[in-house]
This record gives sequence, C-alpha cells and structure tokens, in this order.
Amino acid sequence: MIYLKNKFEVEKMYRAGQIVKDTLFLLEESIADGISTFELDKKAEEYILSQKALPGFKGLYGYPSTICISIDDEVVHGLPSNRTLRNGQIVSIDVGSISDDFYGDHAKTFIVGSTSKDKEKLVENTRKCLKLGIEQVKIGNTIGDIGYAIQSYAESCGYGVVRELVGHGIGTNLHEDPQVPNFGLKGQGCKIEEGLCLAIEPMINLGSYEVYTKNDNWTVCTTDGLPSAHFEHSVAVMDNKLKVLTI
Repeated sequence: MIYLKNKFEVEKMYRAGQIVKDTLFLLEESIADGISTFELDKKAEEYILSQKALPGFKGLYGYPSTICISIDDEVVHGLPSNRTLRNGQIVSIDVGSISDDFYGDHAKTFIVGSTSKDKEKLVENTRKCLKLGIEQVKIGNTIGDIGYAIQSYAESCGYGVVRELVGHGIGTNLHEDPQVPNFGLKGQGCKIEEGLCLAIEPMINLGSYEVYTKNDNWTVCTTDGLPSAHFEHSVAVMDNKLKVLTI
C-alpha cells in the first residue's frame, strides 16, 4: 500500500532529509587517504545524535552501523570497519536519519584523492542518472518513467544498471511502497500523485549489471569486479511541485 503524505508530514521529512544532507557534507571534509571507514561512521553517528535525531540504519534489519560505506566494486551496504580509504578509490556513503518519526535517506559517491578517467566518468554519469530520474517526478508520470530515464542514459554510456536493488517509497518506514527500479518502460507502474514520497537511487556499474552478496551477508558487489557508483535523493510531490528533501 502506498501512503501519501500531507504537507505537515513532508515538512518533517524535509527536516530528516536536511540532517542526512549535512551529515554527508561533514563526512566529505574527512574523506582522504588513510581514514578508516569506522571513523567516518562514528562522525556520522555523533552528528546525527547532535541534531536530536537517530541514525536511520543502525539496528534496522539487524544492520550494525550508522552508514553504509561501499568501496570500488562494492555497490551498496558495505560495513564500516578498520579498513582505510586509499587514493584512487571511489566510495559510496549512504546514510539515514529518523527525525520526529520520519526518515531521511541520502547517498553520494566520492572520489578519494584523484582517480582514473573511467571512475571519474562513472561517478559523474551516475549523478546525472539521478538528476534525470528526479526530473520525471511529476504528477501524471509513472514510476516506469523514472526507471526508463535512468536506464536509457546509463546504458547509452555503456554501463550496467543494477536490477536486484531498487529505490523505494519513504516515510515513517525507511522502505515503503512503491518500489522504484532504475530500469523500466515509459508509462508503466503506478502513477505519480500529490503526496508521494520516494527515495530514488541509481546504482550503476562500469561493467555488467550482475551483483552478488559477500559472506558478511550485507555487502553487495559487482560480479565482474568492476567499480560501481551510487547516488540517492529523497523527494516529495507537494502542491503539484517536486520538492527534493535532501538538498
């Protein structure tokens, strides 16, 4: 069932979205060769708590940490640890918050130092995929229009679009209906209407779209070992307009 939100609820979601936006800006300042992923996780948790909010991921489905941090061929759901970042890597950080019972959800992929042209273009084009998907969020369009915009651009660049993981509705639960695939057909799926809130999150691979999950039962990786990038914004349709909650 899809739960449409009213203006009061969207304002609460905006507050949660601003917390995760500011969390990623804070972490971006610390991303450098040698920093541990656990240290980034600790910084994120301390900041979210300082905003009188709760980490949205920690404890959810048994997840042990505040952020998901995924490096190079890791697509999503990477676990923070003593592992350190290294120059040339790309690293996706996904973070959630709970503020006044509503979730914020936001992800970016960062470059550690400088990296190859292939990785630079992958990050740049995945960010563009997200922009193109968000542009389709308007009353009268469908969920399929979002997926089609993302898929058609990604595949025109020669990339693989992950099939096994998708975006989602968002509200008082992190994952709500409808699912928002990063692939699809124009005009297919449920209609976009007033009060719909979505987390749109293209996961784009430099090579094949195929993925597998590591033995830790969390970290999803590309099957071919090539890098992957991931960006996510939470959005709402309110007063017949698009509102990006994490900008």
